[in-house]
Amino acid sequence: MNKLYIGNVSAEASEEDFETIFEQWKIPHSGPFLVKTGYAFVDCPDEKAAMRAIDILSGEKCSATKYIVTDKARTHSVLCSPTVNTDTETAVVNVRYTAKDQARLAMEKLNGSMMENYALKVSYIPDETAAPEGPSAGGRRGFNARGPPRAGSPGLGARPKSQSEVPLRLLVPTQFVGAIIGKEGATIRNITKQTHSKIDIHRKENAGAAEKPITIHSTPEGCSNACRTIMEIMQKEALDTKFTEEIPLKILAHNNFVGRLIGKEGRNLKKIEQDTGTKITISPLQDLTVYNPERTITVKGLIEACAKAEEEMMKKIRESYESDMAAMNLQSNLIPGLNLNALGLFPSGAPGMGPSMSSLPPPGFSSSYPNQGHPESETVHLFIPALAVGAIIGKQGQHIKQLSHFAGASIKIAPAEGMDAKQRMVIIVGPPEAQFKAQCRIFGKLKEENFFGPKEEVKLEAHIKVPSFAAGRVIGKGGKTVNELQNLTCAEVVVPRDQTPDENDQVIVKISGHFFACQLAQRKIQEILAQVRRQQQPKPTSGAQPPLPRRK
Repeated sequence: MNKLYIGNVSAEASEEDFETIFEQWKIPHSGPFLVKTGYAFVDCPDEKAAMRAIDILSGEKCSATKYIVTDKARTHSVLCSPTVNTDTETAVVNVRYTAKDQARLAMEKLNGSMMENYALKVSYIPDETAAPEGPSAGGRRGFNARGPPRAGSPGLGARPKSQSEVPLRLLVPTQFVGAIIGKEGATIRNITKQTHSKIDIHRKENAGAAEKPITIHSTPEGCSNACRTIMEIMQKEALDTKFTEEIPLKILAHNNFVGRLIGKEGRNLKKIEQDTGTKITISPLQDLTVYNPERTITVKGLIEACAKAEEEMMKKIRESYESDMAAMNLQSNLIPGLNLNALGLFPSGAPGMGPSMSSLPPPGFSSSYPNQGHPESETVHLFIPALAVGAIIGKQGQHIKQLSHFAGASIKIAPAEGMDAKQRMVIIVGPPEAQFKAQCRIFGKLKEENFFGPKEEVKLEAHIKVPSFAAGRVIGKGGKTVNELQNLTCAEVVVPRDQTPDENDQVIVKISGHFFACQLAQRKIQEILAQVRRQQQPKPTSGAQPPLPRRK
């Protein structure tokens, strides 16, 4: 199966529009079109059909529709229109080719040409992740212009990115920003040219702040070379201005990856310190906010030592990012239409790393509450290893407070049931989006802290309570509904028999499995309960007056 990504789609485009276009050009496709704001996906039965779609929709015949069509399973040329980065007034579009000759031909044809009053400037950077084409040491098979994701595209949450596409984020003293930019931008242009990178200096952020962030997009080698050059420029400027304080290297990293960078009992970080001869510290969790999910890694030592430490740390961060995105995309088809960016689970909200985190709930999560402005709050009991309680709570309770604030949910750890309890119950109260965020972070934290093996999937048990009269609907006739639930979600769903309802006339449904399986099972059960509630509501008879509220 070949999945096509169709980008730069008009906001008015619908599934029927794509059906018409594919039928008009006789392009076979498998399954429905998944149409989102600005982009769409569809499966083609084979590579031939995918290539035909790319050739037709990316050609001049459809250029007025401004579609970008690429084959996600392979790499092909792309027709695209430019977008403007508001920080730098520069448009950057990534195009990847399977052959060097194709890339060179595209450069010759496109360089200097005009599109929508914009002049295209085309250059290429060797793809460091591609295998060498022949015996030549310098020969590379693919080329990839680096840059941030296009606005309106799936961005960072759409698919796993290659390591060379994860940017390096630095924090530099404000007094050295002028020296890094140089007279009329000459210095920064030279760095960009020498290191084959795109560098954004976010001068407008945090006016009056003592430090400014810099984002570097390039290959891992290009990022490291640019970082080393920036450190050398700051060192020279410090000597020229008689600045006597030490200038450490400061790297910004999303909190999702810091736990794995540190390693169990700090082993990873200690090894990097020993191998590079540096001193590394990381800002505390208390400094994090919903709007700033990055932690500051401070590296002290000689320039070469700091540069080596940067290479080792960013390698770990890129590996963590790639692993997370691969796992998320492997399972995301279980919740159709899920917008990973909108949930803020990955570093797309950081400056220079794509669109800001949306505050809207993800598609598909409001299906249980079609007529309500605010989804009802839900309570989920999630069971974690007893040894993991400290990691979830954090030092002085900072981690659980931060998690609660981020997710918009109430999160509490229930007391242990007995001295030898192997599991502890986490009580999560909040609407569907908050449940998704909180549970995702808890699953991720257990993986980060190595409570499960490197190749072992995190599987937990969750309990939700349902009205006793609705338990039969969850089970279905002869267990049909619960069996269908298990087949659909890959989770184990159990409604224990002979339960005694609690004081609220509710019984427990047990759900076990990996994160996405648990989430989908929870959502499907909530849909069943919503349907039961609607059927329980009295239907007004025709011509009858609505009942008046009673006085208390």
